[in-house]
Amino acid sequence: MHHELAWLEVLVPDVFSVFKKRFRILQFIYWLAPIGRRLLAQKVGLSERALRTETDFLRAHDLVTTSKSGMILTLEGKEAYHSLAEVMDQLLGVHAKEKQLGQALGIDHCLIVAGDSANLSKIPAAMGKLANETLDLLLPQGESIIAVMGGTTMAHVANALTPKLAKKRRLIFVPARGGLGEMVDIQANTICAQMAVHTGGEHRVLYIPEHVSEQTYKPLLAEPAVKEVLQLVDKSTAVVHSIGEAIPMAQRRDMSAATITMLKQKQAVGEAFGYFFDQTGQVVYKIPRIGLQLRDLEQIPSVIAVAGGSNKAAAIKAYARLAPKQTWLITDEGAANLILKGATL
Repeated sequence: MHHELAWLEVLVPDVFSVFKKRFRILQFIYWLAPIGRRLLAQKVGLSERALRTETDFLRAHDLVTTSKSGMILTLEGKEAYHSLAEVMDQLLGVHAKEKQLGQALGIDHCLIVAGDSANLSKIPAAMGKLANETLDLLLPQGESIIAVMGGTTMAHVANALTPKLAKKRRLIFVPARGGLGEMVDIQANTICAQMAVHTGGEHRVLYIPEHVSEQTYKPLLAEPAVKEVLQLVDKSTAVVHSIGEAIPMAQRRDMSAATITMLKQKQAVGEAFGYFFDQTGQVVYKIPRIGLQLRDLEQIPSVIAVAGGSNKAAAIKAYARLAPKQTWLITDEGAANLILKGATL
């Protein structure tokens, strides 16, 4: 804490309100750099004249510099931002909001990062970093099997994992469900491989098509390679997954027009594990896939759901009705604020 207080003394010699304002400026420059003064003023809610005063102060302390394209943080500016982020969270009452969100959703733990990933590209990486820290907290020493879903959010999580996670642990990453319908770089098999690379762990593959008929399904279960991975999935220590918007997910998977029309008619808002559900949490459609089912989550010690963005607020709120109580939700302010406002989503 001493290092953070030293930065605090530089930034705010008088009151915390000034600190909050200047930290917010650092935060938006970090997120959107290089950024011009006019856009930055709009983002932080200041006039350009008032912003100039603040950025001149930050520039005088070598925290911000200006390029032809706009303002960027210096190395010291980035250090200040990262060092003070936790302090800022406490000052803004983020932890109180996390508890409130958990109570509203009926799950044990919620973690919120600043910003809205619907319009800020760096927020998913911040959620990934928090997922790495959460896994480090929850996973026991020794062998841990982590079942993983695919998707763009999971790709960010994979890139955020570090070798520290494997300290005193043997990590085995396995795809939670079969499916080759996604783009290669966001398939569960690829995500597992990336997680293993970043942590020094191991991974297994499950090469099964996205959609399989019942005639195909049963013989596949008897295949030794498939059977081995499914047995590992059944023994998972943790599951890491995301939550998607129903219609965009159906379109991304190239589902039929008739199925998409049906999902719209039944007012599906979200998707997870191949289950599509409406705002009440009622499952309206299920993709027949091999692997982890929603009902299996109750038996898994740690379930980590990573999903953010104001566009996903309805999906997250609906999924919480299906989620096991031991779920840890990692989200952002964009989704959390909408859910807590109780808005009609």
